[in-house]
Amino acid sequence: MEWETGKLSDLVVFQRGFDITKARQVEGKVPIISSSGITSFHNVAKQIGPAIIIGRKGTLGSVHFYSGEYWPHDTTLWSKEIKGDPRFVYYLLQTMKLEQYDVGNANPTLNRNHIHRLDVPIPPPTIQQKIAHILSAYDDLIENNLKRIKLLEEMAQITYEQWFIRMKFPGHETTPIDAETGLPEGWSHLSVGSLLQHEIGGGWGKEELSQEFSESAYVIRGTDFDGLSTGELSNVPYRYHKKSNLASRKLKHGDIIFEVSGGSHYAGVARNAFVDGELLEQLNDSVMCASFCKLVRADELRNAYLLYHFFKFLRSIKATEVFEIRSASNIVNYNWTAFLKFQQIPFPADVISNEFQELVAPIHKQLYQLGKQNQLLKEARDILLPRLMTGMINVDKIELPTPKQDTEAA
Repeated sequence: MEWETGKLSDLVVFQRGFDITKARQVEGKVPIISSSGITSFHNVAKQIGPAIIIGRKGTLGSVHFYSGEYWPHDTTLWSKEIKGDPRFVYYLLQTMKLEQYDVGNANPTLNRNHIHRLDVPIPPPTIQQKIAHILSAYDDLIENNLKRIKLLEEMAQITYEQWFIRMKFPGHETTPIDAETGLPEGWSHLSVGSLLQHEIGGGWGKEELSQEFSESAYVIRGTDFDGLSTGELSNVPYRYHKKSNLASRKLKHGDIIFEVSGGSHYAGVARNAFVDGELLEQLNDSVMCASFCKLVRADELRNAYLLYHFFKFLRSIKATEVFEIRSASNIVNYNWTAFLKFQQIPFPADVISNEFQELVAPIHKQLYQLGKQNQLLKEARDILLPRLMTGMINVDKIELPTPKQDTEAA
């Protein structure tokens, strides 16, 4: 079956989105999709999917697919009419590098009338469906892994809070409570600082290799935290550092990265990330944390798991805010010295901390294994994408990806 060359408008017709201010939004379940994706929720929908939404302003040329009810923001163009297979059109747009058609002056802007006239390959409908099916198989596996990652993270955190906050740890029914401390017998309240072997601020280094800055290392920032376990590692900066600086800051399995500066009045600071050996293997080089963060190394690995989940609990209940220092310039810093000295953590008997480590260590490892799977799936999909869209590959000869068995059970 022959492919044709047509205009983008032969496959999809775009319309400018609808403006809505924060003040006008009413809490609901309808996503408001801006150029960067879902940014908030409203109680009224403007359109119903399947829909393709592309960035008109802001994140120019970004491409999003949505199936349910939604509100396309004014910063987007939404698919008023889809004439081809919706998923095929979505993937085709990802290959077109729409950001290059910026027609704005001070503010980058995409003009729908310009992109409608762009030449595009148009395969027969059956080929469009097969291409969409192949690429969707990759995205479905990636999405399934993301759901599993979220569930595993929640399971580990819920377990920590059940055992160490609500005191429902294994054997709690028969463990006496110490009248003086109010804790189970064998437990104590310790300062966070007393459990640390090493802590130091991060670094930034230089972009270029030189005699002084001779050591290479990835630098993990607070903005990278969310993507670490999901395989989103491509944006982690790779820089060069002084040998002495890297030596004291090189991350190891079990380290925690704690954000101490750079937050906003809205987001605050005190975000943290657990460094698993799986992550270090994936980056395949030295790794350190950025200047606005602290490397936190516990005196024992089992205590690293306790501290990490305790830090997450504190931030979830906004207990970390007492140590935040908010400036008039909208920058938030963390009183790290006071936090280490005054913040108390419920510290369990050895048998309980050992049991907790045995439970959560495989979970942390599996999180990064699933993230690595996602990274490989994305790489394979991105290699296939342009080749499928130009007819270089026979779609009937493509083998669909299948889920991999976990190497570790959580």
